[in-house]
Amino acid sequence: MQNQLDALRALAARHACGPSRDSAIPGVTIRTRTDTTHPQPLVFEPTFFMVLQGAKEAILGERRLRYDRHTYAIASMEVAATGCVIEASEAEPYIGVSLRLDRESLADLLSDAPEPEKSVTPPAFAVSAITPELVDAFLRLLNLLDRPGDIPVLAPLLQREILYRLLQGPQGAMLRQQALVDSRSSQVRRAIAWIRDNYADTLRIGALAGLAGMSPATFHRHFKAATAMSPLQFQKSLRLQNARRP
Repeated sequence: MQNQLDALRALAARHACGPSRDSAIPGVTIRTRTDTTHPQPLVFEPTFFMVLQGAKEAILGERRLRYDRHTYAIASMEVAATGCVIEASEAEPYIGVSLRLDRESLADLLSDAPEPEKSVTPPAFAVSAITPELVDAFLRLLNLLDRPGDIPVLAPLLQREILYRLLQGPQGAMLRQQALVDSRSSQVRRAIAWIRDNYADTLRIGALAGLAGMSPATFHRHFKAATAMSPLQFQKSLRLQNARRP
């Protein structure tokens, strides 16, 4: 796997352009930095992340998660957090790649799978050990950047393989929850979408719980299980992030 990781890092570095670049492959972004960063509020979109060189840290409530070349991270829904690059230099820049997760593609892969337990809400952001299968699939996907004519046909197939590998991994239950319409995670996701679109408004927990189809107490419990913060803390994080925008 080490040779594949080295090849993937070299390929990403060659196609990187500035701190963040959307590649020619839909949904794939390459990020590089030559310096570390201070913690700053951000919102993770539903995404699969791989760090190929250096390291990052995400803080969600009281959870502090590091991810580097030995791990991958998944945000299964929009998650407010504090994030920073903690390892980067001119000699060894931070290099990361990400793939936006598509809920419909996940649902299609799960069309014949049993529904997970609705009473369980897994965290919406997690870090796991990288596997040879994931590295191999992502290397084949990124290799398409050298053959752009193949992207329209082969990229969707390789992205589907990556989703399949993720579903077979330790965060598979988290992704299954997101793909199913009536799961607790999907109910929380509806509330998150409302907060995102109305972050400047007064937050009424009862109305938000009704939107999610839960009692206020149940909603608060499942929201915190997914996001590691209360709805009010989540809203505050969104306000901070938007206040930082130029």
